[in-house]
Amino acid sequence: DLIRANLITKGGIQGFPSEFLIAQATFYGKAMSEDAFEALFVLLIYGLVLFPNFDKFVDMNAIRIFSVLNPVPTLLGDAYVSMHLRNMKNGGVIVCCLPLLYKSFISHLPQTVAFQENKGCLRWSQRLMSLTNDDITWYDRVYDTVQIINSCGEFPNVPLLGTCGGISYNPALARRQLGFPLKDKPHNILLEGVFFQEGKDPQGLKARFVRAWRNIRKKGRNELGPKNCIALEPYTSWVRQRAATYLMPYDHPRPTPLDVAGPSTLPTQRVEELREEDLSRAWIREREELLQQLKEKDAMIEFLEHRVIDDPNDTWTSLLPQSSKFWKRKYDQLAKEKADMEAAYEREIKKLCISRLPASRANRDP
Repeated sequence: DLIRANLITKGGIQGFPSEFLIAQATFYGKAMSEDAFEALFVLLIYGLVLFPNFDKFVDMNAIRIFSVLNPVPTLLGDAYVSMHLRNMKNGGVIVCCLPLLYKSFISHLPQTVAFQENKGCLRWSQRLMSLTNDDITWYDRVYDTVQIINSCGEFPNVPLLGTCGGISYNPALARRQLGFPLKDKPHNILLEGVFFQEGKDPQGLKARFVRAWRNIRKKGRNELGPKNCIALEPYTSWVRQRAATYLMPYDHPRPTPLDVAGPSTLPTQRVEELREEDLSRAWIREREELLQQLKEKDAMIEFLEHRVIDDPNDTWTSLLPQSSKFWKRKYDQLAKEKADMEAAYEREIKKLCISRLPASRANRDP
């Protein structure tokens, strides 16, 4: 029949030439058969845009994903697998949905005129390496009610299956993009890397990935804390250390000043005011969380100081399984942690004050 007559094989995988599918979509469009036309049109988007393999060819992988109607995990898998392969081979062409990858990428970049115009004709590597933490748009409020898929099945992270292989994705490194705070370096087990290529899977990872998605574990505000979209010093120190260990592929120039023009219309001004309100609420939430942690440490320090250190022979203390020297070490550890937290808190407050300093005053200061 017509389907079998046009089914061909490219690169070891079956599929249909795009010309055949376009002709069929045109036929059903002229016949006013909306359902058939829309199905073929969407299938072409899946095969040529979302999951490209060969030019002018829609393969069976794209058709299967189309039938499932949830392309997101596979889109992520394709992007990560392709970039991982290119990194392993020190170059090459990324094969995935590039328009979507580009859109996601630039959504985090500054929207200022200075950055977008690029009057200095800088390369992308130069423009990106000159950005600072405050230049990045980390979070979109559209994700306020979203829960994170934190892990699946036997894996401590999220196994993603692409059309050309599979790779693990580490949500612990992406929490800030979903609004949650990054407080400390992630545990090594959460960063476990798993990868295989299609047709090269001696460990049977593909089948294990499929089974893992039958047991999805999610996390939200209750487990990850308030949505304040910040990164504290312990985490940023860990990132800097990794960058120094693995080396960045490009030079790190001095940050480029991004001039921001003042609001010229009332709607724009209102948007800025709302943004300031959001930032204020985020800082208030973070302040409350830090203060609560400080109170808890204060309570424990007070207990250790008065019950154990001042009176190590206290009847209640004598029932404890450890000596007073052990508790003294605990006390010193907690005191140091508290001091570190207070220092981090002060640094965050100073950053907030600097960010709110009026431009005119900042220009007058030496």
